[in-house]
Amino acid sequence: MLFIYNLVVLLASQILKLLALFSPKMKLFVDGRKSVFQTLKNKIHPEDKVFWFHAASLGEYEQGLPVIEKVKSEFPHHKIVVTFFSPSGYEVRKNNTVADVTVYLPLDSKANAKQFLNLVHPDKVFFIKYEFWPNYLNELKNRTISTYLISGIFRENQVFFKWYGGFYRNALNAFNYFFVQNEKSKSLLESIGFSNIKVSGDTRFDRVAAILEKDNSLDFIEQFKNNQKTIVVGSSWPKDEELLVQFINDYADEKLKFIIAPHNIKPDQIQNLRKSITKSTVLFSEKNNIDVSKHNVFIIDTIGILTKIYSYADVAYVGGGFGNPGVHNILEPATFGIPIVIGPNYSHFAEASALVGLQGCMSIKNQLELNEAFDLLLQNEDERTEKGHICETFVQMNKGATNTIFKSIF
Repeated sequence: MLFIYNLVVLLASQILKLLALFSPKMKLFVDGRKSVFQTLKNKIHPEDKVFWFHAASLGEYEQGLPVIEKVKSEFPHHKIVVTFFSPSGYEVRKNNTVADVTVYLPLDSKANAKQFLNLVHPDKVFFIKYEFWPNYLNELKNRTISTYLISGIFRENQVFFKWYGGFYRNALNAFNYFFVQNEKSKSLLESIGFSNIKVSGDTRFDRVAAILEKDNSLDFIEQFKNNQKTIVVGSSWPKDEELLVQFINDYADEKLKFIIAPHNIKPDQIQNLRKSITKSTVLFSEKNNIDVSKHNVFIIDTIGILTKIYSYADVAYVGGGFGNPGVHNILEPATFGIPIVIGPNYSHFAEASALVGLQGCMSIKNQLELNEAFDLLLQNEDERTEKGHICETFVQMNKGATNTIFKSIF
């Protein structure tokens, strides 16, 4: 099986090079890996003490960030290496300040795994949430390097729990300990013979709870809001925007403000969104020297400020819930005590399922349900306050995973 897997990896590496000729994302994926080993040679020295954290993409990095920051503060003389598999993670966070070295993870071949570990020579290794690369894991096990899964989550449909999944089950033996988010994940691992498991919860709660201690003010958003009720739309996709635009265009109260931060900020899509809105609209990119308070809709055609913007919301709509795998991060608005509206696809996200069950978050399937949800939250202050309180309490009650993980390992 290992022979077949390695053959697939080899073939994939060649196919990716071909795809890179036609796809900008694949070009980033391929070209970004060309200099990894040289970067490691330049920045990691034989005498360095190193911790290695691997994240598949941006979401996993954000999930692991509280642990990375905790480890960095407690072990200031260790170097931190962070690797990404996906361009959508690396390109956004390649200049982060918490890691000493941030690179793409070379493809999972035996040769790459050996060379990578020779250069990084980590004392401990942390895989965040998921993504299990057999050659890397086997090499870590062979070198008896302490390896941990943090904020892990497992589901019945994963290959580990199928009759034909022995090859991948064996790779899990590299982990000294699994820190998982829920009892279901623990039970699934126990069903295939593992007992080195602790239910530690989700480190994202620690990250979003810490947001409240930061300065979340944005002068231009405060000016735009102008003490009026505001709906903040985060990470919206075209299907979300189709429903939202109709609500915006039809809503009679001209005092209501809307802030939209689309998931995709390509200029053509931003312009299409703007043209579909009949109310006065301003873009982030043109906010200077404009009195933004005179506009009804603010479109955020940049990245990196959505979390702060949520702090100004009276109601939040989080996008992605009409797509696959589903809704984006709802914990960021939740930590500010804001009621949340999402689309119907959220079952893969435990926090969304929990908040829908607690009635802090409302799931809608169509235009009528979206209109009814917004009308309820805008017109009924008690309902809005109660749902916001549920969201805020939910975050506060679930924090603490970072300390649980750290105390168990060090």
